[in-house]
Amino acid sequence: MRHRKIIIAIGLTALVGVFACARYNGPDNRLVLSAEEGEQLAGGSNNTVFDQSTNAFGFSAPALKGMDELNFAVGNSFFKQNWVSAPASAESRDGLGPYFNARTCSGCHFKDGRGRPPRFDGEEASGLLLRLSIPGVNPYGGPRPDPNYGDQLQDRGIQGITREGNYSIVYTEIEKVFPDGETYALRQPEYVLNELNYGPLSGDVQISPRVGQQIIGMGLLEAILESDILALADENDADKDGISGRPNRVWDVFDQSERLGRFGWKANQPTVVQQTASAFHGDMGITSSPFPEQNCADPQGDCQNAPDGGAPEVTDESLESIVLYVSNLAVPARRDFDQPEVLQGKNIFNAIGCAKCHTPSFKTGIHDRFDNLSNQTIWPYTDLLLHDMGPGLADNRPDFKATGQEWRTQPLWGLGLIKSVNGHEFLLHDGRARNVQEAILWHGGEAEAVTRNFKNLSKAERAALLTFLYSL
Repeated sequence: MRHRKIIIAIGLTALVGVFACARYNGPDNRLVLSAEEGEQLAGGSNNTVFDQSTNAFGFSAPALKGMDELNFAVGNSFFKQNWVSAPASAESRDGLGPYFNARTCSGCHFKDGRGRPPRFDGEEASGLLLRLSIPGVNPYGGPRPDPNYGDQLQDRGIQGITREGNYSIVYTEIEKVFPDGETYALRQPEYVLNELNYGPLSGDVQISPRVGQQIIGMGLLEAILESDILALADENDADKDGISGRPNRVWDVFDQSERLGRFGWKANQPTVVQQTASAFHGDMGITSSPFPEQNCADPQGDCQNAPDGGAPEVTDESLESIVLYVSNLAVPARRDFDQPEVLQGKNIFNAIGCAKCHTPSFKTGIHDRFDNLSNQTIWPYTDLLLHDMGPGLADNRPDFKATGQEWRTQPLWGLGLIKSVNGHEFLLHDGRARNVQEAILWHGGEAEAVTRNFKNLSKAERAALLTFLYSL
């Protein structure tokens, strides 16, 4: 494919950094912008799909072949179909609950995409849950659960079981103004827990809302070399650029050892299989071989005495098929990647400092299960590291090495297709941002200077940057 070269005059007020994919061309001080080779192939040559429809997140990696291709369909079935309470005639799909947040994986990841907060008071949650903990750490270095409600508020229960409780969200609108006079608004959420049916929460309970993320490319993120991720860490900000990303170290239940965290809002899961099994356990109340105990807190006798769907409720074979499915969901290709405004926005993205955390590309190593994920040049726009995002986004809930103000850098691939797939743009860990611009403006802490740079852009420059982000 031939990439277009775009020539623009220098004069953008914010472009004070080093330009990627740009060069000066002659004495008239013009800048030549061009796309990088292969950057439209977000998931690499083996794992990119060209689709912009409402199903854009739901395709298998094109290079998946043979029995893996057939088992992808099996995993898809388990991911999307409802689980039911035990005992049931459908033994392969019973064991839901006793408490749960969703009946199916796609309840939090509709069309393999992104969940959202309720749109109005009383609407059933669609992929937003509340994590709970109290100060201190559990025997494995992770959060300590609330004594009465465990580590997650379950807002649904099977027949005959009273749910743990419910919550509502109250938003405060915050009006602000860009330096150029354009106005904008942010909304600050407050969570109110109600209908608590098993006694009070601890007085020092820590509550963290979490929205289900789009799950494209997870196997590719797993295939990134640990050394490449750690090479980006700068915990003590040795280069004095204000960015000090650091790795989370979490407990691997399979190896019974500490490992690099990659998945989840605070990088609190090390592998796709553990992330998947943990979601079954926490979100649907379904046991598996890595998490064999029912998810019941000590005072919850009705939960402990409820019928189960076997031991474990999701078999290793079924779990493996779901892991295959999640690992091999293809990444949609970039759109308009070589268009003038997109290229301009890309260079603004680099110049104001966004790429210091949202690392554009990696080359994967050797995946130990799926060959199609190995040796791929991918464009996820994340470093998978923890960054202090300031008090505005803080949940004040530590998670292994992550503090209450730290979050994993969110991958940006697929960002521009969330609205097409899921019908909304509620972003950040709790869905408070209603679009990409609001998500940027919530960035604080290590990103404070970058956010200030964004605010100081002209309206046209902000539009170009957003056009680039929507091309991802």
